[in-house]
Amino acid sequence: MVGKRSLMRVWVTGMDFFFDKAPSHSTQNVGREDPQTVTDTELGLSVSRPEIQEENSNSIVNDISRRVQELVQKVHDRRTSDQKEIEDFQEIILEKVTEMCQQMKQHMYTAYEENSGEMEVKLQELTEVLERCTILHNELLEASSVLARVRESLVINQPSQSTTH
Repeated sequence: MVGKRSLMRVWVTGMDFFFDKAPSHSTQNVGREDPQTVTDTELGLSVSRPEIQEENSNSIVNDISRRVQELVQKVHDRRTSDQKEIEDFQEIILEKVTEMCQQMKQHMYTAYEENSGEMEVKLQELTEVLERCTILHNELLEASSVLARVRESLVINQPSQSTTH
């Protein structure tokens, strides 16, 4: 795989990754005497092709491993960030719900106090009305009793008047 560019396909956790990797060093043939020998112009070394292929393969594998590690770290960082955002959101929601419940309790107690005052006035009025009803009932009972006595005296007096006429 010696050349200007090599394309590698890697299967990682069910996903295809394509990397277009340029060789890590430049190579050129030194003369035409041995096509299996390549010279590294940067280092000034002559290396046989199988060694370069192995070195390039190791370099590509290392590069892919590094990139996969970076992707995994990005996924992990994003998950951590998402978890933090959810926890922050949950905390804010809990604070808001607690605040709303406290406000509702306060409104409820205010309504209870207002209603209690009104109910106390109404109960006092009801008590007064019931007391008057009791007094009137007693007066009616007395009047009924008086009327019953008057009727009895009329009934007693009426037959004696009818016999004298």
